[in-house]
Amino acid sequence: MDNEPDTGAGGAAAPEDFAVVIDARGAVMVWSEGAGRLLGYEPEDVVGRPAAGLLAARLPVALRRHLAAREPWTSDLTLRNRHGDRVTVQLRGTPLADAEGRTHWVVTPAEVTYAAGPTEAGAGQLWDLTLAQLPLPVAVYDSEARFVTCNQVMSRAMGLKPEEMRGLTLWEMYPTPPLDEIDRLQHQVVRTGEMIFREEQPFRASGEVRDHAWSLFLSPLKDRAGEVLGMSALVIDITEQYWARRRLAVLNDASVRIGSTLDVTRTAEELAEVAVAGWFADFVTVDLLESVVQGHEPQPIPPATPVVFRRTAQRSVLRGCPESVVPAGDVDVYPPGSPPAQTLNTGRGAFYRVGDPPLREWSAASPARAESIRRFKIHSVMMVPLRARGVTLGVMHLLRHRTADPFVQDDLTLAEEIAARAALSIDNARRYTREHRTALTLQRSLLPERLPRAEAADLAYRYLPAGSGGEVGGDWFDVIALSGGRVALVVGDVVGHGVHAAATMGRLRTAVRTLADADFTPDELLTRLDDLVIRLDREEGPDMRGQAEEASGEVGATCLYAVYDPVAGRCDLARAGHPPPVLVTPDGTAQVLDLPAGPPLGLGGLPFETARIDMGEGSLLALYTDGLIEAPGRDIDVGLELLSEALRRPAADLEGTCDEVLRKVRPDPSADDIVLLLARTSTLGAGQVHTWPLPMDPAAVAGARKVAAEQLDAWGLAELEFATELIVSELVTNAIRYGNDPVQLRLIRADALICEVSDGSSTAPHLRRARVFDEGGRGLLLVAQVAERWGSRQTSVGKTIWAEQPLPDERARERDSRHPARG
Repeated sequence: MDNEPDTGAGGAAAPEDFAVVIDARGAVMVWSEGAGRLLGYEPEDVVGRPAAGLLAARLPVALRRHLAAREPWTSDLTLRNRHGDRVTVQLRGTPLADAEGRTHWVVTPAEVTYAAGPTEAGAGQLWDLTLAQLPLPVAVYDSEARFVTCNQVMSRAMGLKPEEMRGLTLWEMYPTPPLDEIDRLQHQVVRTGEMIFREEQPFRASGEVRDHAWSLFLSPLKDRAGEVLGMSALVIDITEQYWARRRLAVLNDASVRIGSTLDVTRTAEELAEVAVAGWFADFVTVDLLESVVQGHEPQPIPPATPVVFRRTAQRSVLRGCPESVVPAGDVDVYPPGSPPAQTLNTGRGAFYRVGDPPLREWSAASPARAESIRRFKIHSVMMVPLRARGVTLGVMHLLRHRTADPFVQDDLTLAEEIAARAALSIDNARRYTREHRTALTLQRSLLPERLPRAEAADLAYRYLPAGSGGEVGGDWFDVIALSGGRVALVVGDVVGHGVHAAATMGRLRTAVRTLADADFTPDELLTRLDDLVIRLDREEGPDMRGQAEEASGEVGATCLYAVYDPVAGRCDLARAGHPPPVLVTPDGTAQVLDLPAGPPLGLGGLPFETARIDMGEGSLLALYTDGLIEAPGRDIDVGLELLSEALRRPAADLEGTCDEVLRKVRPDPSADDIVLLLARTSTLGAGQVHTWPLPMDPAAVAGARKVAAEQLDAWGLAELEFATELIVSELVTNAIRYGNDPVQLRLIRADALICEVSDGSSTAPHLRRARVFDEGGRGLLLVAQVAERWGSRQTSVGKTIWAEQPLPDERARERDSRHPARG
């Protein structure tokens, strides 16, 4: 029978007139009135029936040995009374032999012998009484660690009378662990004369019906000369303290190990590991609602609705979790009314025996579950809800099959405490998952979906969000096509993480695009961007009513802005506290560019400087954020050297080079975002660019139209002659009429046809609508109608007005994209 805890009148004293006679076949022959009062049975209820039917637990091992040897015994027995309650009493069995050699047994209350009263005894007798009646088990052994005597409590614990143990070592009495270790310690005490204290693990003493934990004091007994004559063994039952410490240790382990990451699955795994590692359960599963795993807010589930869950984690004392019927990571359903569904709906834990109707019905509905219970002899199941902030996130299942004791109320209380702590960590991880995905979605939506086509450079990039241990950052990049075939390369990093950083990044990226369209130089662009960051910081900082507006420091960023001119073959760069770019020349030399650092955006008041570098055909420029080169325990210079080394041996294409850089420089997931932008430059040769100086004479307009038309014929772009002549005529006329020397016309054939007219005046034109009788004011309006894009930019000697037209093949592709059926 199962060794269950007493649920009735445990430890009851047997009446003095308790007497039962059991025949050789194990049937009750005689039943006294005292036995009837103790257990509630009448003689006709038990006489002639097997005495084993009165037992509520298996007989202790020592008692079974005495029965087999037909020797007298004294032991605690757990009986079941008429009402089904358990009653533990101490009884003594005396064997009776009949004429045919058969053994019958007389069972009576355990014999208690009282010594003389203290008023009639001397000091020696009082000492003997103290030893005999001490409520703690005490035994005395001789100099060879052989038993001499013990008190009644020790006799009951051992299940043997003193005369039966006299002259024997502990190992000879019971050759079972952990008594072998105690026997060795007893010999050590009598040999060394030193006391030993040992707090033992739980074990079942010979005369006990349940596991206990003991503290053991082994003390030498010496004469006045100090010679060891023997030893004493004092045993203290510390079962309650032991299990209280075990529960406290499990709680402490849970507080340390659970919630080490902001990952829902890992947190669930930590919960399962703690429950198994603490000997609390033999098999544990953590089932979370599917919405929780996805990072969403769980919604109440009606009682009649099946519950969809995901097996998020499971652990077992057996390798591979063979007890599991749902693999980790799979989705399954709790039927309405099943024990886990009830736990989820009510938010209260419960424990079951395998034979309990709710558990039996649930397991019977699943042949695989029923087979697992039968195969692994699962005898006790406990289900605990995972609740945090008033919401149930899932259910933890705890099962026992190797542990003999079933779950009890104390176990449920401990499990609920662990589950409450774990649920809070799981909910935090769920909220983080939701915010992380929101920020990542926002950030990806604000970054370029694809890089623009640029004849000035081949481009490739990598954007890697932070690993699971960190939040999404505010790293961004952009490639902006500028006038004159130029291209702007931008990489930046906003201070902070999360949705706020992603939103700020989007605002800065938009601002950079707007400022780039105005053709500001890199240093001027960063100056204006710095003003914007300061303004954002003041707007989003803490409320400072009654105080002067000052920057809060909550908004900040670094940025690197580069403009490459394929006509001149040079690049202008400026940076605001950002890591310097790496340039690889056509001969394979890699160098970290020593640019003026500039302050991070948001400090204000400090200047930015533009540096100009020459870049030949095939040069490679690498821009990146600090997440690429920074790593815990590694100097930044090491990261820069690894980056340079990876760029010195580029792959066949830029995509392969990106992969090689990430493999060498940052093979592990980064705690910060990583942006890598590569640009391999190309130049526009003499055959693609033509420049004509023009005199400050209105008659020069006709000559400008003529040379432009001739050049278009040479390039095979005759169909663009009319629009180009109109653009040239209007722009040259404006330059001669309103500008200053020198005036020049330039045509560029790149990915578009670009017409530029420059003059020495810094006055920028603007588009206006002429009135009916105005003689002027229609030139730029006409240019805007025939060109795809137009604009102006300041130069070191004046300004340049430019206009772009798509090439004929580009026009055809654009028409096909608008009218697919015509293609």
